Amino acid sequence: MKKSRLAAGMVAAIALSTTLAACGAGSNTDDDGKLTFMFRGGEDEKAAYEEAISRFEEETGVTVDVVVTDADQYATKLQAAIAGNNVPDVFYIEQASLQSYVTSGILLDITDHVAEQDVDLDNMWEYGVNSYRYDGKLQGTPEGRMYGLPKDVGPFAMGYNKTMLEAEGIPLPSVDEPYTWDQWLEVLKATTKDTDGDGEVDQWGTGLNVQWNSQGFAWSNGADWTNEDHTEVTVDTPEMAEALQYIADLSNVHKVTPNAEQAATLDTYQRWMAGELAFFPVGPWDVSVYNELDFEYDLIPFPAGSTGEPATWIGSLGIGASATTAMPEEAVQLVTYLSADETAQTTLVEAGIQVPNLKDMAAEWAAEEGAEPANRQEFLDVVEDYGRPMPAAFTYGAAWYDELWTNIQPVIDGQQPAAEYLAEVQPRMQALLDEANAAAEQAAAANASDS
Repeated sequence: MKKSRLAAGMVAAIALSTTLAACGAGSNTDDDGKLTFMFRGGEDEKAAYEEAISRFEEETGVTVDVVVTDADQYATKLQAAIAGNNVPDVFYIEQASLQSYVTSGILLDITDHVAEQDVDLDNMWEYGVNSYRYDGKLQGTPEGRMYGLPKDVGPFAMGYNKTMLEAEGIPLPSVDEPYTWDQWLEVLKATTKDTDGDGEVDQWGTGLNVQWNSQGFAWSNGADWTNEDHTEVTVDTPEMAEALQYIADLSNVHKVTPNAEQAATLDTYQRWMAGELAFFPVGPWDVSVYNELDFEYDLIPFPAGSTGEPATWIGSLGIGASATTAMPEEAVQLVTYLSADETAQTTLVEAGIQVPNLKDMAAEWAAEEGAEPANRQEFLDVVEDYGRPMPAAFTYGAAWYDELWTNIQPVIDGQQPAAEYLAEVQPRMQALLDEANAAAEQAAAANASDS
């Protein structure tokens, strides 16, 4: 994959738990009449946010200093700001970092501020709003206090190369009825071929990264990573083993994905961009780039396992305010403007970097004539219907989840059965989850005693 917001969130969560414990919450209490907004993104995102913030300054008279970093530098630079007692007034929040921010006193509880600003939360995606709620034990519940608002929601749909399927004479997939795994495999086989006659396959059905693409297959097969309250790891099940084995077999048995050597030469993201893959997962952050490709693509549900229902993950970034800002009202005003103002949302959506946070705007966006991709509605279906948060999005740290992937390569290479590996790894994952939950309780107790 091109990038993963969760990956950045995991790094931030793990590193911040150490940094925050060592240095405390930090301070930015100097009232110089300016807000500092720190975020990360590429050139498209930077330009869109600068335009939106310029309009905010004109409308409110509040000056905003913008600090923007590349995605892979954000966590490190934010840690440095915290350690230097220079927390930005407003900044991006990763879902996986929220609990450590809250228990360490970094984030402002904005619940009452948002209520005073009369933000129409009913017109915002429930998943996005609830992602930044925390009740001291569970994150993501509607009863929790609010520590941010969604910068966006990130639904992850399945994309397909429409031009390739039409050239191969393959019926285009339904936007309503997902492929079964068997049906999808048949199409993958039909699109995997040597197109130039040199004896080497140069067109494949798909190219999946097990760490970022297995979630939908597992969920749609009735598997999950933990129980509902995130206290027990649940990967050692036949349903999870079947899903993981299916993905491994795509490469080792059916050979409908580039092999390890081919992937090392050119990764699957680049092969999708070059028109060499029939199917590849797509997020809204990809759209501005994918719309310039030399082939036509569109979106469909993920193939469905034994449940018959599609599943995939939906990510999010949040925007929060520092608990020590000297300008809390203005800081929350900027948060709500970027997250919920119709004009600001229009600027960000037109940049092709996200779906609208506002439901009514999103409906119009999805139905727009000549939209690219044509089935934008699939993104909204993920948000409203079958998307789920990544397994470590709402836990205190992600080490327990990372453990699943640490030694998984023998499964991917066909050297170890998935069921055997899952039986081995679950106890290690459970120990790490227990440690994370214990650390969360300790941090919450320490924060309560300090306050």
